[in-house]
Amino acid sequence: MLAWALEDIKAPCLGPGRPRTRPDAVIVDKAHSNGVNRRMLRGRGITAVIPLKSDEITARQRRGPAGGRPPSFDAETYKDRNVIERAFSLFKQWRALATRYDKLATVYRGGVVLAAILT
Repeated sequence: MLAWALEDIKAPCLGPGRPRTRPDAVIVDKAHSNGVNRRMLRGRGITAVIPLKSDEITARQRRGPAGGRPPSFDAETYKDRNVIERAFSLFKQWRALATRYDKLATVYRGGVVLAAILT
C-alpha cells in the first residue's frame, strides 16, 4: 500500500548528486499498521513510525510470550505528523482541489503547487 507512494519521493541534495529517494522515516496513522507495510519499510531500511491499533495490542497481550515483542514507536516523531495533517486541511479549503474538478492531472498538480505556495 505504501510502496506506490514511496516511489514518487525525490528530495533534492544540497550539493551535487542525485536526489534522495529514500526517507529516513515514514510517519503514518493506525490504518497502515500491518505487518506487510512494516516488513516493506524494514526491507528498505526506513524507520516506521506507526502506532499500534488497540486490537493488535490486545491480541499480542492475549498470546502472552508467544505474541512477540511490540514494534518500536517514537511518540515524539509521531507528534510532527500534525503539520502535514494541517496542510492537507488547508488544501481542502480550496474548492477546486477538494472536488477535483480539473480533468487534466497537470492542471490539478498546478493547483496543489499554487496552494502550497500561498499557504
